[in-house]
Amino acid sequence: MRSNTRVSVVIPFLNAGRFIEESVDSVLAQTFDSYELLLVDDGSTDESTGIARQYVARHPGRIHYLEHERHQNRGISASRNLGLRHTRGEYFALLDADDVWLPHKLEEQVSILDSHREAGMLYGNSLYWSSWTGRPEDKERDYMPKLRVPPNSLMPPPALLPLFLMGKASVPCPCSILARRTVLERVGGFEDGASNLYEDQVLYAKMILAAPVFVAHDCWARYRQHPESSCAVGERTGESDIARVTYLNWLARYLTAQGVQDAEVWAALRYELWACRHPVLWSLHQRAQRALQRVSGTSSQLPQHTA
Repeated sequence: MRSNTRVSVVIPFLNAGRFIEESVDSVLAQTFDSYELLLVDDGSTDESTGIARQYVARHPGRIHYLEHERHQNRGISASRNLGLRHTRGEYFALLDADDVWLPHKLEEQVSILDSHREAGMLYGNSLYWSSWTGRPEDKERDYMPKLRVPPNSLMPPPALLPLFLMGKASVPCPCSILARRTVLERVGGFEDGASNLYEDQVLYAKMILAAPVFVAHDCWARYRQHPESSCAVGERTGESDIARVTYLNWLARYLTAQGVQDAEVWAALRYELWACRHPVLWSLHQRAQRALQRVSGTSSQLPQHTA
């Protein structure tokens, strides 16, 4: 089966017993058949390890189980890299163990990348999904962000990077992307040492600089909102702010190492670093911006996905 696999799907998981079955089932429900699914255990201590192994037993040749040496917890980036090293597909797709895909995700995304051979990656929109709880009040909280990029557009390097940095385009969720494996391997995959916050933006920066990115406005995934997610925990603890500074400093080093001289990218990065280093001044600037937006009747606030 793996010899003619077109898409390799990687689901890293850590103590995801509450949600992992729904996530895996959404892959099995795809209308596109030429895929493999790699379940990467990041050292789980709950029932999710057993659940993953049961799926492998029920779907031999289709689903595969991986874990780090001695069942270690290495983090989401190292787990995704472990999956990447074992993939065989032409394309690489990510799904976190608490998110789900809609049935036509792979079929429609593969068709797009087949038609745009120059693209190294594509992404679409995602439903920020609170209604999974079944509570009426949570249904009102469901929303899809405005991507703020022309629909069905091929963005050349490095056009998306300053937009993401400055919040002028909505950063996609990992569950919404499909990447060409050759490009992903060429940029070195994920950064093993990255935290579980902003690790997605590390990958996006690499891919944006390496090849054009196709942006679709279709929604192919549901990005689950819950208080135990890494994003929610990071916001409560303040770790998100620390992770953003770490990401920006990494990006400065990466741009220098790659010889990137694009003025717009560097201007956006320097501004964001300044904002992190001078939070009081940045806050005053933001208040002034919001006041101007109220006067003009516009808003530029976007969700900044960080994990």
